[in-house]
Amino acid sequence: MSRRGENIYKRKDGRWEGRILRQNGKYQYLYAKSYREVKEKMKYFHENKVEKKQFKNLSKASELFDLWLKGDVSHQVKPSTYESYHSCMHKYVIPFFQKNENAQITVDSVRAFVRLIRENTSIGEASRKKILTIFKIALKEILKDLPMSHSILELVQFPKIEEKEVQVFSMKEQRMIEHAALNREDKRAIGIVLCFYTGIRLGELCALKWSDIDTESGTMSITRTVSRTRNFEDGKNKTVLFVGTPKSKKSMRRIPLPTFLLKVVRENRIGYINENHYIFSGKNVPVDPRYYQKLFKRMLLESKIPERKFHAIRHTFATRALELGVDIKTLSEILGHSNVSITLNVYAHSLMEHKRAAIDKFNTIYLMNKDKASFTVNSTVQKVSNI
Repeated sequence: MSRRGENIYKRKDGRWEGRILRQNGKYQYLYAKSYREVKEKMKYFHENKVEKKQFKNLSKASELFDLWLKGDVSHQVKPSTYESYHSCMHKYVIPFFQKNENAQITVDSVRAFVRLIRENTSIGEASRKKILTIFKIALKEILKDLPMSHSILELVQFPKIEEKEVQVFSMKEQRMIEHAALNREDKRAIGIVLCFYTGIRLGELCALKWSDIDTESGTMSITRTVSRTRNFEDGKNKTVLFVGTPKSKKSMRRIPLPTFLLKVVRENRIGYINENHYIFSGKNVPVDPRYYQKLFKRMLLESKIPERKFHAIRHTFATRALELGVDIKTLSEILGHSNVSITLNVYAHSLMEHKRAAIDKFNTIYLMNKDKASFTVNSTVQKVSNI
């Protein structure tokens, strides 16, 4: 319900949403986990309008990037996303533009920065693309409505990333991990089995509550995710656990559960079942994703399985689904990908096996038809000779 005259609403996912009407007639949306927080953000936004007027008057590029980072973007994106923005700007962008020769945003300075990042082989391919993506987002906002914006933005070309084959566990390795998880004294390990048969992300696993499991329909709802992010507030812990919405709108989904999995999860519950408690902590506070990463690493070591990232479980689920003949659209929806093309690109290696199987069927058809044709011809010849 909204508070009168304040344009503040409580959403279905539990978060509070504040709406501010801009001069162009469009709404600016601000989010927080409490009414008080979103109200403070709205107050900050209104007060910061003075700074926004000064925005275009600043000449130093480093100041412009810093102001962009501290302004709207800090309230518009998720904490985990803002952490990436902050790291990129303070590690690469701002230091580069603090140099006298790069003090302004010009064609030459932007071209030089793009070249520097693209040619820096000490940074991984994916990281280079990420840095340039964030840099372009910042430039687009800073140069908005300026005549030179288009020509400068065109200079930010992303490097082509060579697609790498995803890490997948063999069937034997999967069975060994499942056995270790099911027989572990720490019942939280059951979450690893759940990931193997649903493909959910680590943050989504940690954010599961008992209210997300519908035993009648045999489905599980994914409506939130947990992440550990940097705390930018002074005098507090360096990092905090943040419960927010999943990666994208398509990540808000319902997944059917295998019957055996429902039984396993309920039989290995932590404490008693409380609709508002997180499944794998048994409390109203979620499990830290770092716990699962450490547990998973330990289990691989104990089972003498080569180390892989926790995300390899998700890749394994997708690969198994394709092996079982699950169509790509269904798989994409179960995984919560924003579009089918992502699924196609990530699991191209598995789809090749599908293509081979399809072509083998054509081979079988050819051989069957060839035999029939041969039989028909021989029969005809026999009849002619008899006449």
